[in-house]
Amino acid sequence: MSDCYLPRLGGIEVQVADLVRMQREAGHQVEVATATRGEPLEGVHRVVARMPFDLPVHPRGVGRITRLLTSSRPDVVHVHTGAVSPFAWMGVRAAVRTGLPVVVTVHSMWDPVTRALYRALGLTYEWQRWGLIATTVSTAAAAPIRSVAGRSVPVHVVSNGLDLSGWRGLGPGGSGEGVHIVAVGRLAPRKHPVRLLKALESARRGVPSSIPMRATIVGEGPARGSMERYLAKHGMTGWVSLPGRYTREQIAKLLESADLFVAPAPLESFGIAALEARAAGLPVVARARSGVADFVRHGEEGLLARSSSDLATAMARLSADDDLRARIAAHNHETEPTAGSWASVLAGFDAAYEEAVNRPLRNV
Repeated sequence: MSDCYLPRLGGIEVQVADLVRMQREAGHQVEVATATRGEPLEGVHRVVARMPFDLPVHPRGVGRITRLLTSSRPDVVHVHTGAVSPFAWMGVRAAVRTGLPVVVTVHSMWDPVTRALYRALGLTYEWQRWGLIATTVSTAAAAPIRSVAGRSVPVHVVSNGLDLSGWRGLGPGGSGEGVHIVAVGRLAPRKHPVRLLKALESARRGVPSSIPMRATIVGEGPARGSMERYLAKHGMTGWVSLPGRYTREQIAKLLESADLFVAPAPLESFGIAALEARAAGLPVVARARSGVADFVRHGEEGLLARSSSDLATAMARLSADDDLRARIAAHNHETEPTAGSWASVLAGFDAAYEEAVNRPLRNV
């Protein structure tokens, strides 16, 4: 059960589609219910309302999903949500009403506003007492959910799944022209892209002028205009580039010329691009309280920062210290990442399903 699914290509959509494929290959029978319009796909039920806008909402969603679940009678319902996912939560209510075990996977970090919303919903609907099992993608993402759900809802960490074999050993080859810093992600305010530019500017001041630096920030989004204005105003267009959206093949090629990778968002629930860069061998600079900290240890796979100023200091340190950068890169080349393997992801969800099946449900 997911608000969005293929043909949309966001992070949750791709992750859910990959999970469906891997679970089917493992022998599970998997069907998908989604509010996303699109072409017919085997085992995909598109619960779409006739509305002038394309949003994951349905005025009779609970009833439609209830009828679907009643006819198919799955062993367990696995619901995938972002911060706020109206269709997915309709699926949760329908599944609990039908008496089916439910696992809810939260793919996003709950910020203070989101936590307040779910507390209010808890007072109204008492969702904490529905007998749910929850999973999320990182230790950092689990903490705010537990603070709201309390002890009534078990919250387990099951990371996103990735095939990292194609990323192993790609970098850091370096450009041979100083230090090349790379970031990959949507250029959206919640990812703090302008703060990244400020941190890069500060890092440049902290590195000797004899060391050339350049940065490539891959991605597209609503913050591009603000970033372009900042670069022009602060004279950074000569060494910071915004090439737009890249394919996976283009990103892999870029990492071959990179020296380090930066993931600036403090509310990054997992950090797929950072994990791919770490698998490629790049030292990673990220926020200490983000999901990246599950697979990047400070001083081992990269450097972790507690603030934007710390982020700048970490980038400057790795840019100026060739020995530290080489040591971390060698470690990343020699060791497999501790997150992301599909074997561990499938095992984690299987355990959550079993727990949900054995957990008493309460009708709503």
